[in-house]
Amino acid sequence: MAMARWARQRVLAALAAGSVAAAAAVTVIVARPADAAAGLPYQDPAQPVATRVADLLARMSLDDKIGQMTQASRNALQSQQDIATYKLGSLLSGGGEAPGNNSASGWADMYDSYQRTALTTSLAIPIIYGLDAVHGNNNVYGATVFPHNIGLGAARDPDLVQRVGRATAEEVAGAGLDWTFAPCLCVARNDRWGRTYESYGEKPEIGVSYAPVITGLQGTTLGGGSASILATAKHYIGDGGTTNGTDQGNTQISESELRSVHLPPFKAAIERGVGSVMISYSSFNGVKLHGHKYLITDVLKTELGFTGFVVSDWAGVDQIDGGQGFTQSEVAAAVNAGIDMVMVPTDYRTFISHLRNAVNAGQVPQSRIDDAVKRILTKKFELGLFEQPLSDRTYTSSVGSQAHRDIAREAVRKSQVLLKNANNVLPLAKTGKYFVAGKSADNIGNQAGGWTISWQGASGNIIPGTTILQGIRQAASGATVNYSADGSGIDSSYTAAIAVVGETPYAEGRGDRTGSMSLDSTDLGTISRLRAAGVPVIVVLVSGRPLDIASEVGNWNALLASWLPGSEGAGVADVLFGSYNPTGKLPVTWMSSVSQQPINDGDGKTGLYPYGYGLSYTTVPPTSTPPTSAVPTSAAPTSRPPTSRPPTSAVPTTTRPPTSAVPTSAVPTTTRPPTSAAPTTGSASCTVTYKVAGQWQGGFQGDVTIRNNGSAALSNWTLAWTYANGQTITQLWNASHTQSGSSVTVKGLSWNSTIAPSGTVNFGFLGSWTGTNAVPGSFTLNGSPCGVA
Repeated sequence: MAMARWARQRVLAALAAGSVAAAAAVTVIVARPADAAAGLPYQDPAQPVATRVADLLARMSLDDKIGQMTQASRNALQSQQDIATYKLGSLLSGGGEAPGNNSASGWADMYDSYQRTALTTSLAIPIIYGLDAVHGNNNVYGATVFPHNIGLGAARDPDLVQRVGRATAEEVAGAGLDWTFAPCLCVARNDRWGRTYESYGEKPEIGVSYAPVITGLQGTTLGGGSASILATAKHYIGDGGTTNGTDQGNTQISESELRSVHLPPFKAAIERGVGSVMISYSSFNGVKLHGHKYLITDVLKTELGFTGFVVSDWAGVDQIDGGQGFTQSEVAAAVNAGIDMVMVPTDYRTFISHLRNAVNAGQVPQSRIDDAVKRILTKKFELGLFEQPLSDRTYTSSVGSQAHRDIAREAVRKSQVLLKNANNVLPLAKTGKYFVAGKSADNIGNQAGGWTISWQGASGNIIPGTTILQGIRQAASGATVNYSADGSGIDSSYTAAIAVVGETPYAEGRGDRTGSMSLDSTDLGTISRLRAAGVPVIVVLVSGRPLDIASEVGNWNALLASWLPGSEGAGVADVLFGSYNPTGKLPVTWMSSVSQQPINDGDGKTGLYPYGYGLSYTTVPPTSTPPTSAVPTSAAPTSRPPTSRPPTSAVPTTTRPPTSAVPTSAVPTTTRPPTSAAPTTGSASCTVTYKVAGQWQGGFQGDVTIRNNGSAALSNWTLAWTYANGQTITQLWNASHTQSGSSVTVKGLSWNSTIAPSGTVNFGFLGSWTGTNAVPGSFTLNGSPCGVA
């Protein structure tokens, strides 16, 4: 009877996925050990979870258990059969590790394929699949992309955050997946840190109040309802408080401050029943968190009563001893410290061997292994994976749905913080004549930020949605709206000018700012052109943190902090044109100068705008019609780009570099060292800028920008170069690559394979090197030589 029920559930799940062939395949999988015919307690959903866990644990070999503690990257699998051979408990996709069909159904198909392989093992333990759905299901093309956490922190709306969590859970489940590495509960104390935008703010109170996001993701109880996915409170603990805001750095504070500032959001999440906790790369007073038994076992598990499982960050165990690669001693230290599942993520075979040897040598007690596996299995049973291991397609149609985009738009408008409004220039009338400028006005990649489709994100039309410019045109449909990215073409006939400026996408490592935090020269030049026309200038700042603007803001008529709003730029326009009265409040103290960093509420420093600051409108939007003089021909409006989803084949398929790829010893960004007189572009049709963005012992991070200097678009671009010193590219994002010996070939993806005239395309990568990490001296694009910047 139990055997028949087990088989029927899996066949029905396969049929629900729309594949008779898949159902047949599952029927084959049902061939179970002889003792399964009688029905085993762990297979019986009527039994209590604790009973099922105890029964299954008693049947598992050491290899079975170690496999459950192992999480591998899907792109690192040497063979899909390794899932069964090594009895892997989990797989993950990092940023950009998408299937070839990067759609919700493509992800679900991928998941089911991996899951069917896992179910061929003798105990048929399903895998759990994790990904960084940190502002929506942001890896999946067509998903709703919500504002990053710093914007949600400005909204001060716990109910909204719970609804964002619920919508995210539905879109993750709709793609067949069951575990997100979110929410990030870091308390960012230094805006130089490249992960500041992943924080709800500089004080723990916002993160504590946002514990309902756990309920949004998991439901009232894990697995207790539809679209329940496992949530992860990360990164435990203190990653937002490192000295100098250095990513993966050292948090040098007292335990009292650690407990009062950085611990409360985790405590609140545990009280909400969060299922997993991810450990931080950072150190606490010199001790790496991945090996910190006191903070993981004594505080988190014992004192706070956390009953879920603890997962490491991407290759975080490798950093415990400060050397390159991981050792058996590091593996033993991490597991003994209390880490239950190790995100290896690449060399899973070596990890399994190290942990097996450590147990056999008595370095890791069997009781620690059993505790870890018990915690992991408990969550798998609670999620219902044993009853329905294959994807549930019920919510596939919800991915990118209008209902979810409406929630995202609400989140955007509630996150806007009005910092300046001289003479009540805002809200703008919905009739009139407006000039819009700035590199982020019509750039959905910039407004979405990092962790969007790929790890570091990218500028350009990378996801469907509404840009801020499109939102302005929709909101002011009765007005004349003209646009020029650099501000050229404006004159005094305009009612007002709107400059949408700020940061371009980044994630950790690449996002750390050790020097200036000012607007770049492009933004300053754009604003200067607008000001020269003599019309009111409204600055909309798209950024993942406060920027150093004190010397400039006096020249602006209004300033709106938009943070990183995501896919629904219309929410920004809702505030600009008075459809929504701004209510956002600063979740951080806004510096008067970068020299004040770190600056936080209560530290005695006076910032430009204090924590909690935010204006609202006090006047009714004007209704009079402004001047309607002729539109300058140089400011002709641009056509609106399409917002419909392109074919599923037109999506990136690159891999994601590690969650934080640059170790703490990485050097600051450096540009190509001159080996002779600097090359000039001359008449070359292209220019390549190759930078070493970070370098450490045996490894480095590279960043490449290609500029099209010609008057015609370059289609299906292919860039080639040769290394002279044995460098090897190990992972690359925003493009695809092959390497044969020293020769490297990089090709654009479907969404960035064409470079417009005077346009650029950018990609990044991780590499290894020995000897001298010399920069390549020449490049060819589609077979023609490029200039080198």
